[in-house]
Amino acid sequence: MAKFYITTAIDYVNSKPHLGHAYEKICADVIARWNRLKGDDVFFLTGTDENAQKNELAAKEKGMETKKFVDENVGYFKELCKKLNISNDDFIRTTEKKHFKISQDIFKKVYDKGDIYKGDYEGYYCVGCEAFLTEKGLVEGKCPEHGKEPKWLKEESYFFKMSKYEKAIIKLLSKKGFVAPESKRKEILSRLQSDGLKDLSVSRVNLDWGIPVSFDKEHKIYVWFDALINYVSGLDYPGKKFKKYWPADVHLIGKGINWFHSVIWPSMLLSADIELPKRVLVHGYVNLNGMKMSKSMGKVIDPVELVEEYGSDGLRYYLLKEISFGSDGDFSEESLKDRLNNELANDLGNLLSRVLTLVEKKKVKLEGKDELSKKLNLKKIEKLMDEYELTEGLKEIWSFVIECNKYVNDKKPWELEGKKLENVLYNLVESLRVISVLLSCFIPETCEKINKQLGVKEGSLKDCKFSKFKGKIKKGEVLFKKI
Repeated sequence: MAKFYITTAIDYVNSKPHLGHAYEKICADVIARWNRLKGDDVFFLTGTDENAQKNELAAKEKGMETKKFVDENVGYFKELCKKLNISNDDFIRTTEKKHFKISQDIFKKVYDKGDIYKGDYEGYYCVGCEAFLTEKGLVEGKCPEHGKEPKWLKEESYFFKMSKYEKAIIKLLSKKGFVAPESKRKEILSRLQSDGLKDLSVSRVNLDWGIPVSFDKEHKIYVWFDALINYVSGLDYPGKKFKKYWPADVHLIGKGINWFHSVIWPSMLLSADIELPKRVLVHGYVNLNGMKMSKSMGKVIDPVELVEEYGSDGLRYYLLKEISFGSDGDFSEESLKDRLNNELANDLGNLLSRVLTLVEKKKVKLEGKDELSKKLNLKKIEKLMDEYELTEGLKEIWSFVIECNKYVNDKKPWELEGKKLENVLYNLVESLRVISVLLSCFIPETCEKINKQLGVKEGSLKDCKFSKFKGKIKKGEVLFKKI
C-alpha cells in the first residue's frame, strides 16, 4: 500500500473563513478521497495559523485577549471542515505545544548549522501578508495582495542565510513537476532568476504574541518560518508518523503564497537536512465580481451560509465544476443554482429516480450483457485525476452520467418486457453504482445516498467495472430539490 500525504495551507484566524478557504479545503479533500479510492494510505492535514501579528491586532480591535480571540475563531474553521464534509485526518493549530517545540527545535538546528545570524533589518512590511516586500514588488506604493501601504520597519532581527541555497532552489525549479501548474513554476523561476535569493529576516522583536526563539527570548520566530513547519510538526517530526508519511506528496496552496512554499520552505528544509516535498500544487482565487476575496478588504462570502442554503455537495460540485482547477474563477450564486438544478437535480438525481422507479415497478432480475461501460473512459479519468486536473476529471465522469441518460431515452425501458428490460435496467443500475464510486470524492454525501438506495456498500476504484449486481434496491427521497 502506497502512502500519500497531502496538506492545505493553514489559515489565519483574524476573522471567519470565506469562500476561498472553502475552495482550497474542498480541492484537497477531493485529492485525498481519490487516493483513498485507489487504495493508498492517505494522511490529510489542514489547520490554522495562529501566531500571526494580524491575529493579535484583530484581537485588540475586538477588545479581546489574543488567545481567547484565536480559540473562538478556530472554531469557525473547524465548523467549516465539518459542514463541507472534509475528510482531514488531523487539524493542526500552531499554538499547540508540540508545534512550539518543533518550531524552536528546527530554528535552533538551522542556527547551529550556521545558517541563522543576528543583524538589523530595514524595509517595507505588510501586516496582511506577514511578509517583507521590496519596493519593486509594490504597486503604486501598495501591497498588490491587500491594496494597502506597507509599514517601514527598522529593527534587530535574526536572518536566515537563504542566499546560500539559491543555486539549489534554481535547480529544483528548473525541472518540471515540483511546482504545478507549469505556468506557476515558470513564474517563480523567472522571479528567482531576476531578483536572486536574499537572506530572510526570521525573527521579530517587541511582540507579545508568537513563538519565542529558544536561545533569545527577546525575539519571536517570524510567523512564516513557524507556519511552514506545521507540515512536519503535524506529523510529530522526527517521530514514527513523520518517518511513515514524509515527504509530502502535495502541498496544496493558493497562488499568493507560492513563493513561500516553492522557495522559502525548500530552503529551510535543505538547511535543516529534511527531505523536500514532492509537489507544490497551486490553485487560483475565487473572485467576487472579478476581485479576489479578502477578509482585510471586506470582500467575502460566508461558505457556511451557502452550505445551509444549497447543501455541502451542491457547493462542492459548483466550485469544482465552475472554476477550472489552477485558474481564477468568479463566484455567481445564479450559476450555483443553475448547476444544482440542471446538472445535479436533472442529470444525476432524475437519472437515479427514473431507474429505481422502473426497477421497483417492473420487479425483474437485474442481469444481462454489459452495454454501457464502453461509454466510460476510466483510463482517461484516472489520468486526469492523477495529474490533478480536478475540473476535467469531474467533467469526464459527468459525460458518463449524460451517456446514461441518453441510454434511457434511446432504449425506452418503460416500453420493454422480459430479457430486454432486464438487460437495460442491469446496465443502468451498474452504471449508477460505478458513478457513485467515481463521484464519491466530489460529492460524498450524495454518493452515500445513492449507495443506500442501490443497497450496496461503498466501493473503491477497483470496483469500477461491471459485474453481477449484488444490491437490493430501495428507492428513497430525491437527491436534490430544485431551487
